[in-house]
Amino acid sequence: MSTNALPPIVDADTWQRQLDELRAREKAATRELDAIAAQRRRLPMVRMPDYVLEGEDGPVRLADVFDGRRQLIVYNHMWFPGKEWQCSGCTGFTAQFTRLEFLDNWDARFVIVTQGPIDAALAYKRRVGNRMTWYSTANSPFGADVGAPLGGGFAVNVFLRDGDTVYRTWHTNGRGTEQLTHTFALTDVLPYGRQEEWQDSPEGWPQSPAYSRWPSSKDVAAAYGQDGAGA
Repeated sequence: MSTNALPPIVDADTWQRQLDELRAREKAATRELDAIAAQRRRLPMVRMPDYVLEGEDGPVRLADVFDGRRQLIVYNHMWFPGKEWQCSGCTGFTAQFTRLEFLDNWDARFVIVTQGPIDAALAYKRRVGNRMTWYSTANSPFGADVGAPLGGGFAVNVFLRDGDTVYRTWHTNGRGTEQLTHTFALTDVLPYGRQEEWQDSPEGWPQSPAYSRWPSSKDVAAAYGQDGAGA
């Protein structure tokens, strides 16, 4: 007999009945997310100054970061000067975005902006095998102005461009970024979930400290970077 922690074993009818009960809650949550998205579409916006960032090819105005699109998602990647390995959460989160061309159909673009100097940022991008487009705000107040100062946390900001004028329409940080990743969506449907100690799980379920299962920046580099299999 198995000594592993397992869910109760029931007949198919009992399983289906309990699944249907859960499905009702899942559908209610989906409708709530739809309502939240509807409210998000009705948010006012704030006009932004004419910031200049640093890109791979030199200085670039914020309006030109859109690359002709009207909508822009920015992931503000944490940066700590002098560190070989930057934030593992940011590194792992952004490593998963390898195909972003589909956003063209929505007149949108998704890029990384970091407080690190552009040369160091691009070197780190190569080291960890990141496929996104990176910009630096090391010589601009942009990062601090949108909730991502040097040595501070990560953030997601969304902008809308009207001609050469840019507006800030949405911002989130912390667990608010989870809706943008498939990592947690996939692990949350597993029987054991994320397997982190803070989660409400049945007695005996495998659990470990928060973040302990997340890949380190070095792990990401080994898998996707210059010396990894994904290079």
